[in-house]
Amino acid sequence: MRTFLIGGLMAMAVGCGGPLEQEEASNLATQEAPLPDCSNSATSVRTYYDATGTTVIGERGCDCGFWINWGQISSVYDIRTSC
Repeated sequence: MRTFLIGGLMAMAVGCGGPLEQEEASNLATQEAPLPDCSNSATSVRTYYDATGTTVIGERGCDCGFWINWGQISSVYDIRTSC
């Protein structure tokens, strides 16, 4: 019985498999995603506005075969669908 207890305490002190290594936290700001292929896409650009709806703060989408991506997004936007 005594040998069993000492063996159990040794196993707890040493652990299994050695020290754990922590994964490096991923930084989403530095990850790159492929750009959408707009070459055969219809034009669909969202224009984002500030809370008053009067000042343009950004755009996202396909515009006549080119990807547009600048500024900020918001919940106030309109969508343009022609070249």
